[in-house]
Amino acid sequence: MQLPTPRGLLTASLFEHLRRPPHAFDAPPVPAGHPVTEDEDLQLALFTCYELHYRGFEEVDEGWEWEPSLLAARKTLERRFEAGLARAVPRPFPVAGVPMRRALAELVAADQGPRLSAFLSRQADLEQFREFVTHRSIYHLKEADPHTWAIPRLSGAPKAALVEIQADEYGGGRVGRMHSELFRATMRGLELDDSYGAYVERVPAITLAVSNAMSLFGLHRRHLGALLGHLAAFEMTSSAPNHLYSLGLRRLGGDETARRFYDEHVQADAVHEQIAAHDMCGGFVREHPWRAGEVLYGAACALTLDRLFAEHVLGRWRDAASSLRETKLMAGSR
Repeated sequence: MQLPTPRGLLTASLFEHLRRPPHAFDAPPVPAGHPVTEDEDLQLALFTCYELHYRGFEEVDEGWEWEPSLLAARKTLERRFEAGLARAVPRPFPVAGVPMRRALAELVAADQGPRLSAFLSRQADLEQFREFVTHRSIYHLKEADPHTWAIPRLSGAPKAALVEIQADEYGGGRVGRMHSELFRATMRGLELDDSYGAYVERVPAITLAVSNAMSLFGLHRRHLGALLGHLAAFEMTSSAPNHLYSLGLRRLGGDETARRFYDEHVQADAVHEQIAAHDMCGGFVREHPWRAGEVLYGAACALTLDRLFAEHVLGRWRDAASSLRETKLMAGSR
């Protein structure tokens, strides 16, 4: 992946440093004023810092991954992101005597976000479905990786439960069944570029924020509970929407191969949600009862960010506009 085009003074400065050999630098101040989920400059800067812990960028020296001054700059970005999440996400409080599985189910049931899956199933045109897949490629092409950071931080039953979920995500060791590979087939079926990070330029801040929240929780051991709750909410809200995505893609002419990613999630996630809520999160809270609030907060973050994403996409489509960003290259070609 190449470094994307800067979206402000913050990313312009950061990328200028990253194109050089690793060195100490003073990060520019992080401007305030925008809600963090709408701050294009901040979300792209944070996404870039996190990506160095995944596959990196072709023109960025691998030594940058642990360069102290870059980590200090990332810490400043993270503080802004965490503060913004705290303002945007009502923090649930655990109730004594209520099992974690039930608390998570009640949190999911109370979510009143717009149903993007219903629109894609019945009303979306082919270009809108392609836009949706473009957004989702930012996460699905590395599906499961952010949550896998939790494995070495767990023990016993919660660890075994997470490994069971992740083994399915990675196709049980078979490349062709890895969920990221199934999603690549969906992208090819829609004539989209299936290479990793191909559409970072096109996606807006909220799409990057969805990905960044997973990396934030995954890369910090202090957020272990939030990471588990995030995964549980992810699994508990997956099966029914993926069924609708498959129906929508079939309506638009998508073949079995293109729909297989969604069909796979209908069955797999129906099982995963039970494992995630009861065995993984429930087991974790039984071992660490004082961390129950963290688990619920991680789930609430997943639900809130997904709602904000759906509101952005559907809002743009209601205005007969694209939900993606128009790059300078595209604008100049018209």
